[in-house]
Amino acid sequence: MIRRLMLVAAVAALPFVALAGDARRDAILADYAAKARAADKGFAAFSAQRGETLFRTKWTGGDSRTTSCTACHTANPRQPGQNAKTGRAIDPVAVSVNPKRFTDPATVEKQFTRDCRSVLGRDCTPLEKGDYITFMAGQ
Repeated sequence: MIRRLMLVAAVAALPFVALAGDARRDAILADYAAKARAADKGFAAFSAQRGETLFRTKWTGGDSRTTSCTACHTANPRQPGQNAKTGRAIDPVAVSVNPKRFTDPATVEKQFTRDCRSVLGRDCTPLEKGDYITFMAGQ
């Protein structure tokens, strides 16, 4: 029985282990997970698939120049992007190309606050933030 419980706990932790690689990013994800769980007791884990959907969806609530994340980050998050409003170059958002992404909590929150309002027309939820980082951590 104890072995079975340990196995179940290990399997449940796999999504977080798969993203391991930077303790700072892991801490940010853990914080978003706690907030997501507080908002929804049924929260189980972040989803790269939901994160990709968030990244690629064309939204109507925000700025018409930034209807999706791809407006600035391109369809390939491993490639450099360009700010759709200012023309400023943007480093790739994919963690595989830019390992410092999502490692500074203040910068992460600043980016999400600005970009979610610009793209979605609202703040992102902790679930959306965690899903997005989870997707980008696998890119």
